[in-house]
Amino acid sequence: MSASPNEPQTLETLDIQRILDLLPHRYPFLMVDRIVDILGDESCIGIKNVTINEPHFAGHFPERPVMPGVLLVEGMAQTAGAVCILRHAEGAPKIVYFMTIDKCKFRRPVVPGDIVHYHVKKIRNRKTIWKYAAEARVDGKVVAEAEVSAMIADK
Repeated sequence: MSASPNEPQTLETLDIQRILDLLPHRYPFLMVDRIVDILGDESCIGIKNVTINEPHFAGHFPERPVMPGVLLVEGMAQTAGAVCILRHAEGAPKIVYFMTIDKCKFRRPVVPGDIVHYHVKKIRNRKTIWKYAAEARVDGKVVAEAEVSAMIADK
């Protein structure tokens, strides 16, 4: 049942334990710590706390640590994948597979101490395939953006 236009809508939140229940990723490859403001499979915001003790910073780059852009894209995809599984994984256990990256751009470096917010919004869904527009933001500024698509399949 949906809320009436005059009632505020309650948005869902996923803590790290629920994310671990939904996604197969584990440290050091889990790129989202929390997901907030979940509006069905339409949109949500994933949160990643970037810390110096993450293994990629040992080599990227030791004198000036920068989070690899591909990991920002992975974080956007994991955020979208988690809400897809949350909303559409009835019956048999499901897994989400990353399919495409389109229109990807990197705008600013992300460094230890930053908090990345992955804003994802559904573009469309056909059968078991979802496509999302995503932006990674730090302090409200876009650091990366892409369109990502994924497919839900049986485990």
